Amino acid sequence: MTAKRFYIAVLTGIILGIIACLIAGAVSPEPLAKKVLANIFVSRVLIGFVIGISAWKMNWLLHGILMGLIVGLPFSLSAMAQQVPGMGKWGIFFLTWALGIVYGFIIELVTSVFFKAKKVVPPEG
Repeated sequence: MTAKRFYIAVLTGIILGIIACLIAGAVSPEPLAKKVLANIFVSRVLIGFVIGISAWKMNWLLHGILMGLIVGLPFSLSAMAQQVPGMGKWGIFFLTWALGIVYGFIIELVTSVFFKAKKVVPPEG
């Protein structure tokens, strides 16, 4: 891990978390509960954190998608417990999980491609 990679990934997660909360609040027919917005925000920040500290040897695209998939799963499960107007439990589960994957991709894209903050992989042995 490099400090540059870590800070860019986390900052991107924070920015995307704010944007995701604003979008979710704008498209919802009723005001969203603070728990729902907190779930959205923390999920994006945690995806950025995990991407920033990860040293897995893999292509940046696969890495971002996989981190979004893994980190997004528990948040998707907890989203099922929230009451979201117009969505059933499974609808919110799959939407939250899919968006976790999308945000993982975006965070990795910004970090690895736009800012060229490469992973430092420890030597094997």
